[in-house]
Amino acid sequence: MVRAIILVKSPKKLIAARLRKVNSVSDSFPTSGQFDAVAIVDVQELSEIKEVAHQIQKITGVERTETMVEVQ
Repeated sequence: MVRAIILVKSPKKLIAARLRKVNSVSDSFPTSGQFDAVAIVDVQELSEIKEVAHQIQKITGVERTETMVEVQ
């Protein structure tokens, strides 16, 4: 299992709720600061994280993302 955190910049109010609808996003919540929401992603293979990030970037209102992969 591979876990990643994707930080999302978006002025949309309900972006965290939209993120939860993306496959492999196990949790999402709004944040304050440079980014507006965080998506927790759990996948089987490292290569799957890129596809999840692309799905998130396609959401209307998403301006940019930053992905951090958990290192074990």
